[in-house]
Amino acid sequence: MNKLLFLLMVLFSINLNSQNVEIDKAAPEFSLKDRNGKTHSLADYKGKYVVLEWINFDCPFVKKHYETENMQSLQNEFRGKGVVWLLICSSAPGKQGNFDAKEINKRLKNYKVDVNGYLIDETGEVGKMYGAKTTPHMFVIDKKGKLVYAGAIDDKPSTDKEDIKDASNYVKAALNSLMNSEVITTKVTKPYGCSVKY
Repeated sequence: MNKLLFLLMVLFSINLNSQNVEIDKAAPEFSLKDRNGKTHSLADYKGKYVVLEWINFDCPFVKKHYETENMQSLQNEFRGKGVVWLLICSSAPGKQGNFDAKEINKRLKNYKVDVNGYLIDETGEVGKMYGAKTTPHMFVIDKKGKLVYAGAIDDKPSTDKEDIKDASNYVKAALNSLMNSEVITTKVTKPYGCSVKY
């Protein structure tokens, strides 16, 4: 009976931890070090649009978007418009996607990734705070620090690279709406990909 009670308490705790984030409410504050040891805080980017992308370069769903340069194209387009783009890796030590700085730099170079930071969240604290479930799992934050989109990158939940050309990109749509002072029509979608390796 005690084991059952303990299990229920753990499940309840996990559920609470993933409910800290709400659409159109303030995005949870965090500070994480990047692959080079520099600390990035969400507060550092106040007054800017911010995209958080949960990453695991060994995940087939992530590979779909990086091997076709779909993700890099999106990153480059909006970083060119002043958007801050942060990759967050919540893979625990010894789990898929957890790399040392040398390997991270190698992957970023090979994929020609140019973002504001690749942040390390080995404890999973920030991932659980945001309820990040998959790689990729995307979050868009407006200039006031409010979370305005959370979910999938697009509406094609597959590893098929051919699906990209016919996909509706939710992140692109959300960012374009923000920049054009329009209402974001799709604010929450079901994320797809590999489970985050907490």
